[in-house]
Amino acid sequence: MTTAVLTTPLFEMPRLGDLIGKLPITDPTWAFFIVLAIILLAPMALNRLRIPHLVGMILAGVLIGPHGLNLLARDNSFELFGQVGIYYIMFLAGLEMDLAGLKQNRLNGMIFGTLTSLIPFLFGLAAGLWFLHYSMAASLLLACIFASHTLVAYPIVGRYGLTRNRSVTVSVAATMVALLFALLILAGLAGTILGEANWLFWVWFAVKFGLFIAVLFFVFPRIIRWFFKKHSEPVMQFIFVLGMMFLAGATAEACGLEGILGAFLAGLVFNRFIPRSTPLMNRVEFVGNAVFIPYFLIGVGMLVNLGPLFDTREAPVVVLVMVVAGTLSKYLAAVFSRRLIGMSRHEGLMMFGLSEAHAAGALAMVMVGTHLYVAEGVPLMNNAVLDGVVVMILLTCIISSIATDQAARLLKIHEEKAVDVKEQHPQNDDEKILVPINETDKIDMLVQTAILMRNQELNRGLICLNVVNDDDPTGILRRHSKDCLQQAEHLCVAADVKVQTQSRLAVNFVNGVIHAFHENDASEILIGLHRKQKPSDSLLGRFAQGLIEGLDRQIIIVNFLIPANTFRKIVVAVPERAQYESGFTRWVERLSRFALETGCRIEFHAAEETAELIRAYINHYHPLVRDEYAPFDPDVSLEALASEMHNDHLFVLVTARHGSVSYERRMAKMQYELNKHFLGKNLMIVYPEQGGETSNLPTFSSPTAQPLANPSFVNRWLSKWMSKIG
Repeated sequence: MTTAVLTTPLFEMPRLGDLIGKLPITDPTWAFFIVLAIILLAPMALNRLRIPHLVGMILAGVLIGPHGLNLLARDNSFELFGQVGIYYIMFLAGLEMDLAGLKQNRLNGMIFGTLTSLIPFLFGLAAGLWFLHYSMAASLLLACIFASHTLVAYPIVGRYGLTRNRSVTVSVAATMVALLFALLILAGLAGTILGEANWLFWVWFAVKFGLFIAVLFFVFPRIIRWFFKKHSEPVMQFIFVLGMMFLAGATAEACGLEGILGAFLAGLVFNRFIPRSTPLMNRVEFVGNAVFIPYFLIGVGMLVNLGPLFDTREAPVVVLVMVVAGTLSKYLAAVFSRRLIGMSRHEGLMMFGLSEAHAAGALAMVMVGTHLYVAEGVPLMNNAVLDGVVVMILLTCIISSIATDQAARLLKIHEEKAVDVKEQHPQNDDEKILVPINETDKIDMLVQTAILMRNQELNRGLICLNVVNDDDPTGILRRHSKDCLQQAEHLCVAADVKVQTQSRLAVNFVNGVIHAFHENDASEILIGLHRKQKPSDSLLGRFAQGLIEGLDRQIIIVNFLIPANTFRKIVVAVPERAQYESGFTRWVERLSRFALETGCRIEFHAAEETAELIRAYINHYHPLVRDEYAPFDPDVSLEALASEMHNDHLFVLVTARHGSVSYERRMAKMQYELNKHFLGKNLMIVYPEQGGETSNLPTFSSPTAQPLANPSFVNRWLSKWMSKIG
């Protein structure tokens, strides 16, 4: 009996030599490798030439596309990934936008949005009618293309860390105004050609748009808050964010708008739920900048066909008119807006760079023109116009990238020169946060809180500590320590935060933490609230109480029942004379950063003199914090404050150690009252630093007299009684 021998292998990897003769390459392995090689090598090659790598992605797409070397076909994968890429650009623009800055600059955004829509629209209409001799309908469509723009160069802004710059905020707001303006004109034009543009059409359009906005800003936040409270797994959160972004885009398209508008508005909704320094934000930015956005840029380049430019004499004229009119109109809009708003030349260049590029919106509009027929068999715009618009997209994207990169460099240099490190108190901070961890279910809460409070500009790492009892014959505690520190390290690495992990043997927890605190020259400690083992246990527990008594530096104790990014409001109770403690500026600085990162309103209940100094500090160093102030009443109990707290509010109690300037006798009952009224609520307890020199904050508003000691209860009662009758 003979045995058959297989002469053909079951699977044979295609060789590159075989593929070269079969262009375009259709094998997904080689196709994806070529795209990844472009994404990797384009920045490396162009950085030496000081050319933005976004330009390299587009030019590489021209080279390998069907109208270049024909290495790759612009198949469904490029359309899919490209769609995700442009959504990502718009989503990140909304996600990273400074909402407080947007509120302050909303009028400036409207001014620039109006000018960068109206001036290019008039230029486009004139160019279509007088230079290119198009019909009125075709000229109106060309004007819509000129009026809109796409934030193709936005990743450059993120790379320079200027997403919260005033000119960037104004430009992003203007982008939405321009896009909405162009879409409304386009909808009216399409309705007129199709014979649908009557009053009923506009009423129905307004109803759909109103429902879309209502769902996005009232329903989406509730879904997002619910999901983040219930699910903390990183992959699930990332997929949820991506899904909601596409749901917003699809809903916008169903309402007759562009999906990129929905993606941007979804970014605005997610803005306060995804703080900048969290692992989730890092993952969202990483995936977009590494894969999806480059795919979109390469796909744009693959659309460009330079062949028609050399076939006829009219084609170069069409492209020249489009590029010159589009660029000049956007430049004039930026110049006029800069002067009206009162911005510098560098900021004006940034506004021009971000508003110059025509990409997704322009391409969608010209495709609408090719599918609208003014007569049987006669499209509103033919393929020659499509080719001209695509070449215009290429050139405007290149101009936009170069202008934005140059403006970002100049603004960054200007910012560094303007910052006097010696005069800025937060920059002189000796920040080095020590985070003792032991309970695995509290590690996420502690590390995330420390990340939100840290000064990103100082870029100092965290110190995560686990204290192991030296009486551990089985080694169980050491293995538990290793697991805890690995979990903390993983969170810090995901958020791109430096971390130093330490496992320490000690006789007891308090001594181990205190010794580690001094050895690492830490500035403060962040710990979790004690988990009571029996009803007789105190609220803080003996470990926290030992640290409070053994250290005079700042100690923050937290107990969050929901993720920090789902808080809506922070309520802070501040004792009288808190400004005379040496650690006053430190806890104000930490709470300001925490409120800024989470996007929460923060309400201080403080005496008038203390509140004025807090307000002065925040206005000077953190003007974007949404701070509010309520009058301080010593007779108001914690029970009354607890009754006003919701489950998505955070209560912060600033207290003091016995014998300090701001200590009051009623603080002795603090643990009892907190245990009674705040056990089921989000809580943070702050023990300010009370050693060393007194705070230098009163230089903002120098008080006339400073108490040298804590007045007695009788003196305070007499003072209050005399003030009432006097």
